[in-house]
Amino acid sequence: MSINITLDSDFTQKRVVNNYSKIKQIFETVDADSCPHSYNFHLHTIYSDGKLTPENLIEQAIAIGLKGLAITDHHTIGGYQVAKNWLENWKSINPDREHLAPTLWSGVEINAKLLNIEVHILGYGFDPEHPSLQPYLTGKTTKGQEYQAANVISAIQQAGGLAVLAHPCRYRRSATDLIKAAAMLGIDGVETYYGYTHNKPWRPSPKQTEQVKQLSATYDLLNTCGTDTHGKNILVRI
Repeated sequence: MSINITLDSDFTQKRVVNNYSKIKQIFETVDADSCPHSYNFHLHTIYSDGKLTPENLIEQAIAIGLKGLAITDHHTIGGYQVAKNWLENWKSINPDREHLAPTLWSGVEINAKLLNIEVHILGYGFDPEHPSLQPYLTGKTTKGQEYQAANVISAIQQAGGLAVLAHPCRYRRSATDLIKAAAMLGIDGVETYYGYTHNKPWRPSPKQTEQVKQLSATYDLLNTCGTDTHGKNILVRI
């Protein structure tokens, strides 16, 4: 298997341009109380399999006082682009309330093959126009070498972003095996704080959270959080 992990010459510059340091710093401080009222890095819109319009999603984010978020539609950034434009317009017509606007980072959720099973890899803070990511932004799962987790991770990082293994306790292989394998491929982080049941109000599942926290510490990985909202309320999973 051919694995391309060579980073572009403008790799460092891209990461600076896309607030790599800022989002990395947030991931370094995320804890069990960060989501869903301060940060939410796993949200879906009608541009993939969610029920929220991007505009309504951002309206909710402003209403609850979110500090930062990412729209992570499957294999598309269409929702992110609409939300970004809407948010910029909202700030321009509400200059006295601009301080209430959350930071919106680019995001995407990509299917990939890891240890012979399909997993989901989240990308954050990348350059949406970078050529390395274009095969993954067509609305469809890739095939062949592009489907391999190593190449998905590399593509996100080449575009100046952070790659994160989504909900590591939801797959047909153990989180222990998958996180170790992903770490060996150079992944940046894991989705540590995740609700594996449909609790209302949303909260990260304690047992899985503790396991993933220990594994992320073992492999020196960043921790992220998100509701994985597919419904019409960003405070819950469905």
